[in-house]
Amino acid sequence: MAEKKAATPGVRMLIDYGPLAVFFLVNSLAQGPVLARVFAATVAFMVAMGAAIALSWWKTRHVSPMLWITAAFVLIFGSLTLYFHDQTFIQIKPTIIYAMFAIVLGYGLIADKPLLQTLLEQAYPGLSAKGWRLLTINWAAFFAVAAVTNEAVRHFVTWDQWVLFKTWIMIPVTLAFAMLNIPMLLKHGLQLETPDEAPVPPQE
Repeated sequence: MAEKKAATPGVRMLIDYGPLAVFFLVNSLAQGPVLARVFAATVAFMVAMGAAIALSWWKTRHVSPMLWITAAFVLIFGSLTLYFHDQTFIQIKPTIIYAMFAIVLGYGLIADKPLLQTLLEQAYPGLSAKGWRLLTINWAAFFAVAAVTNEAVRHFVTWDQWVLFKTWIMIPVTLAFAMLNIPMLLKHGLQLETPDEAPVPPQE
């Protein structure tokens, strides 16, 4: 089997956030009516997710479970958007992914199973069982709030405003939330040379 390699922070950012950046850029640069731009951005998003998987394998000889999950949802809901000519599908995709992660992590807490630890595959070296539990609680709450927020936003804004929200609000908020967890994690055994080594869930 191919040996796993560690990805640099820059490569991780490209893998996790590159596809959404492509989605935003294509939507901004595409010409024509809204539906035409939705189509162009959605196709670009799907292709970029495939490129992210290829980049992950090329650089690390590994593709994380969370990246596979996100890519599968992008493919499914992107295809539905194109087939039905309806942007609703690509807009509710984040809601469903966020809700799914919140439910799965919540189940892990109730069942006392370290599901977040399994998803992130020991990405937080040295973190104690209590640290994993606290991190799971925090991310489960974050995903639940994110799901509700995405549903509220998509119902009350235009397509372009929603794209801006996904790109320029959700990405910074997710990164900030991940960084805010670092002090707590360090108290529970996390061993990182620099804070930017801490992984965050991919932003779909």
